[in-house]
Amino acid sequence: MLLLGGCRSAPVIDGPAAAPPATEHYIIGPGDSLEIFVRDNPSLSTTVPVRPDGRISIPLVQSIVAAGETPEKLAGDLESALSRYVRSPLVTVIVKSFVGAYSQQVRVVGQAAMPKAVPYRSGMTLLDVMIEVGGLAKFAAGNDAKVARRLPDGSEQTIPVRLGDLMNGAIKYNMVMRPGDILIIPQSLL
Repeated sequence: MLLLGGCRSAPVIDGPAAAPPATEHYIIGPGDSLEIFVRDNPSLSTTVPVRPDGRISIPLVQSIVAAGETPEKLAGDLESALSRYVRSPLVTVIVKSFVGAYSQQVRVVGQAAMPKAVPYRSGMTLLDVMIEVGGLAKFAAGNDAKVARRLPDGSEQTIPVRLGDLMNGAIKYNMVMRPGDILIIPQSLL
């Protein structure tokens, strides 16, 4: 019994219950791969890429806008389009590979090992982004990096970040990223 006395259970939080996290809905973007399943119609079920123009094509539906929609909304739109040919179609849209809408990406430019657009995830941090792009390139000036962020009023904010220190273990330089952020990593002049 003495050994068990040292074990602790999860702390109890006093006061009102914490609000549940806001429900986020994935927004389809160009480059996503979608699996379209039409119940009882295997010939209409397919996997398609979202084209750069934001549209997809499936059998019987030449072109329909997918970018900017949630999978649920796109399924409803496809059901409406297919109802001209199929009685009471039931469509499910599954996102197989994620890129996301441009407004839902964090873009990394400059001296990252693999500069690219990273799909935003809730709670994503600067360190998460750096892991996704493989860290800093050999000649990166990591401590001179900046995050360009568009504010709700339309103005832009530039936030200096110390990536070199962060990548060397100084977690205090980590920060929460937002959808649409652009991480700019300059090249060292030395």
